[in-house]
Amino acid sequence: MTTHWAGEDGVVRLPGGALVRGRRLGDAPSPADFTVVLGKGPTPPWPFRRVEWRDFGLPRDGDDLLGALREARDRSLAGERVEVACAGGVGRTGTALAALAVLDGMEPAAAVAWVRSAYHRRAVETPWQRWWLRRVC
Repeated sequence: MTTHWAGEDGVVRLPGGALVRGRRLGDAPSPADFTVVLGKGPTPPWPFRRVEWRDFGLPRDGDDLLGALREARDRSLAGERVEVACAGGVGRTGTALAALAVLDGMEPAAAVAWVRSAYHRRAVETPWQRWWLRRVC
């Protein structure tokens, strides 16, 4: 794994060991190798995959989001620096990070508590985002 990625702002270690950065689109962070862009907004100059997801809502296509998150996790485990990002960097980004934890075997309620502790205290902003996490697996 890329060890210098672990010290970056917004980087969390998933239960399965992958390192993933969460951030707000529009910030000028150090480059990543791959980004999952959640909803509308600027795209990075490196490889990315956009998932349709309106602010405070749910992903338009849950299977598309889960496919993008699995790709991000696999890339991270292969040593790439990956991130998920949305306009504010909190709700959708936090929900995506929690979904990655669920994909790694964490229970949804524990994943919400974990992402709020490890990433941002307001991550997973809405009741329907918490509801959606219970249906990830």
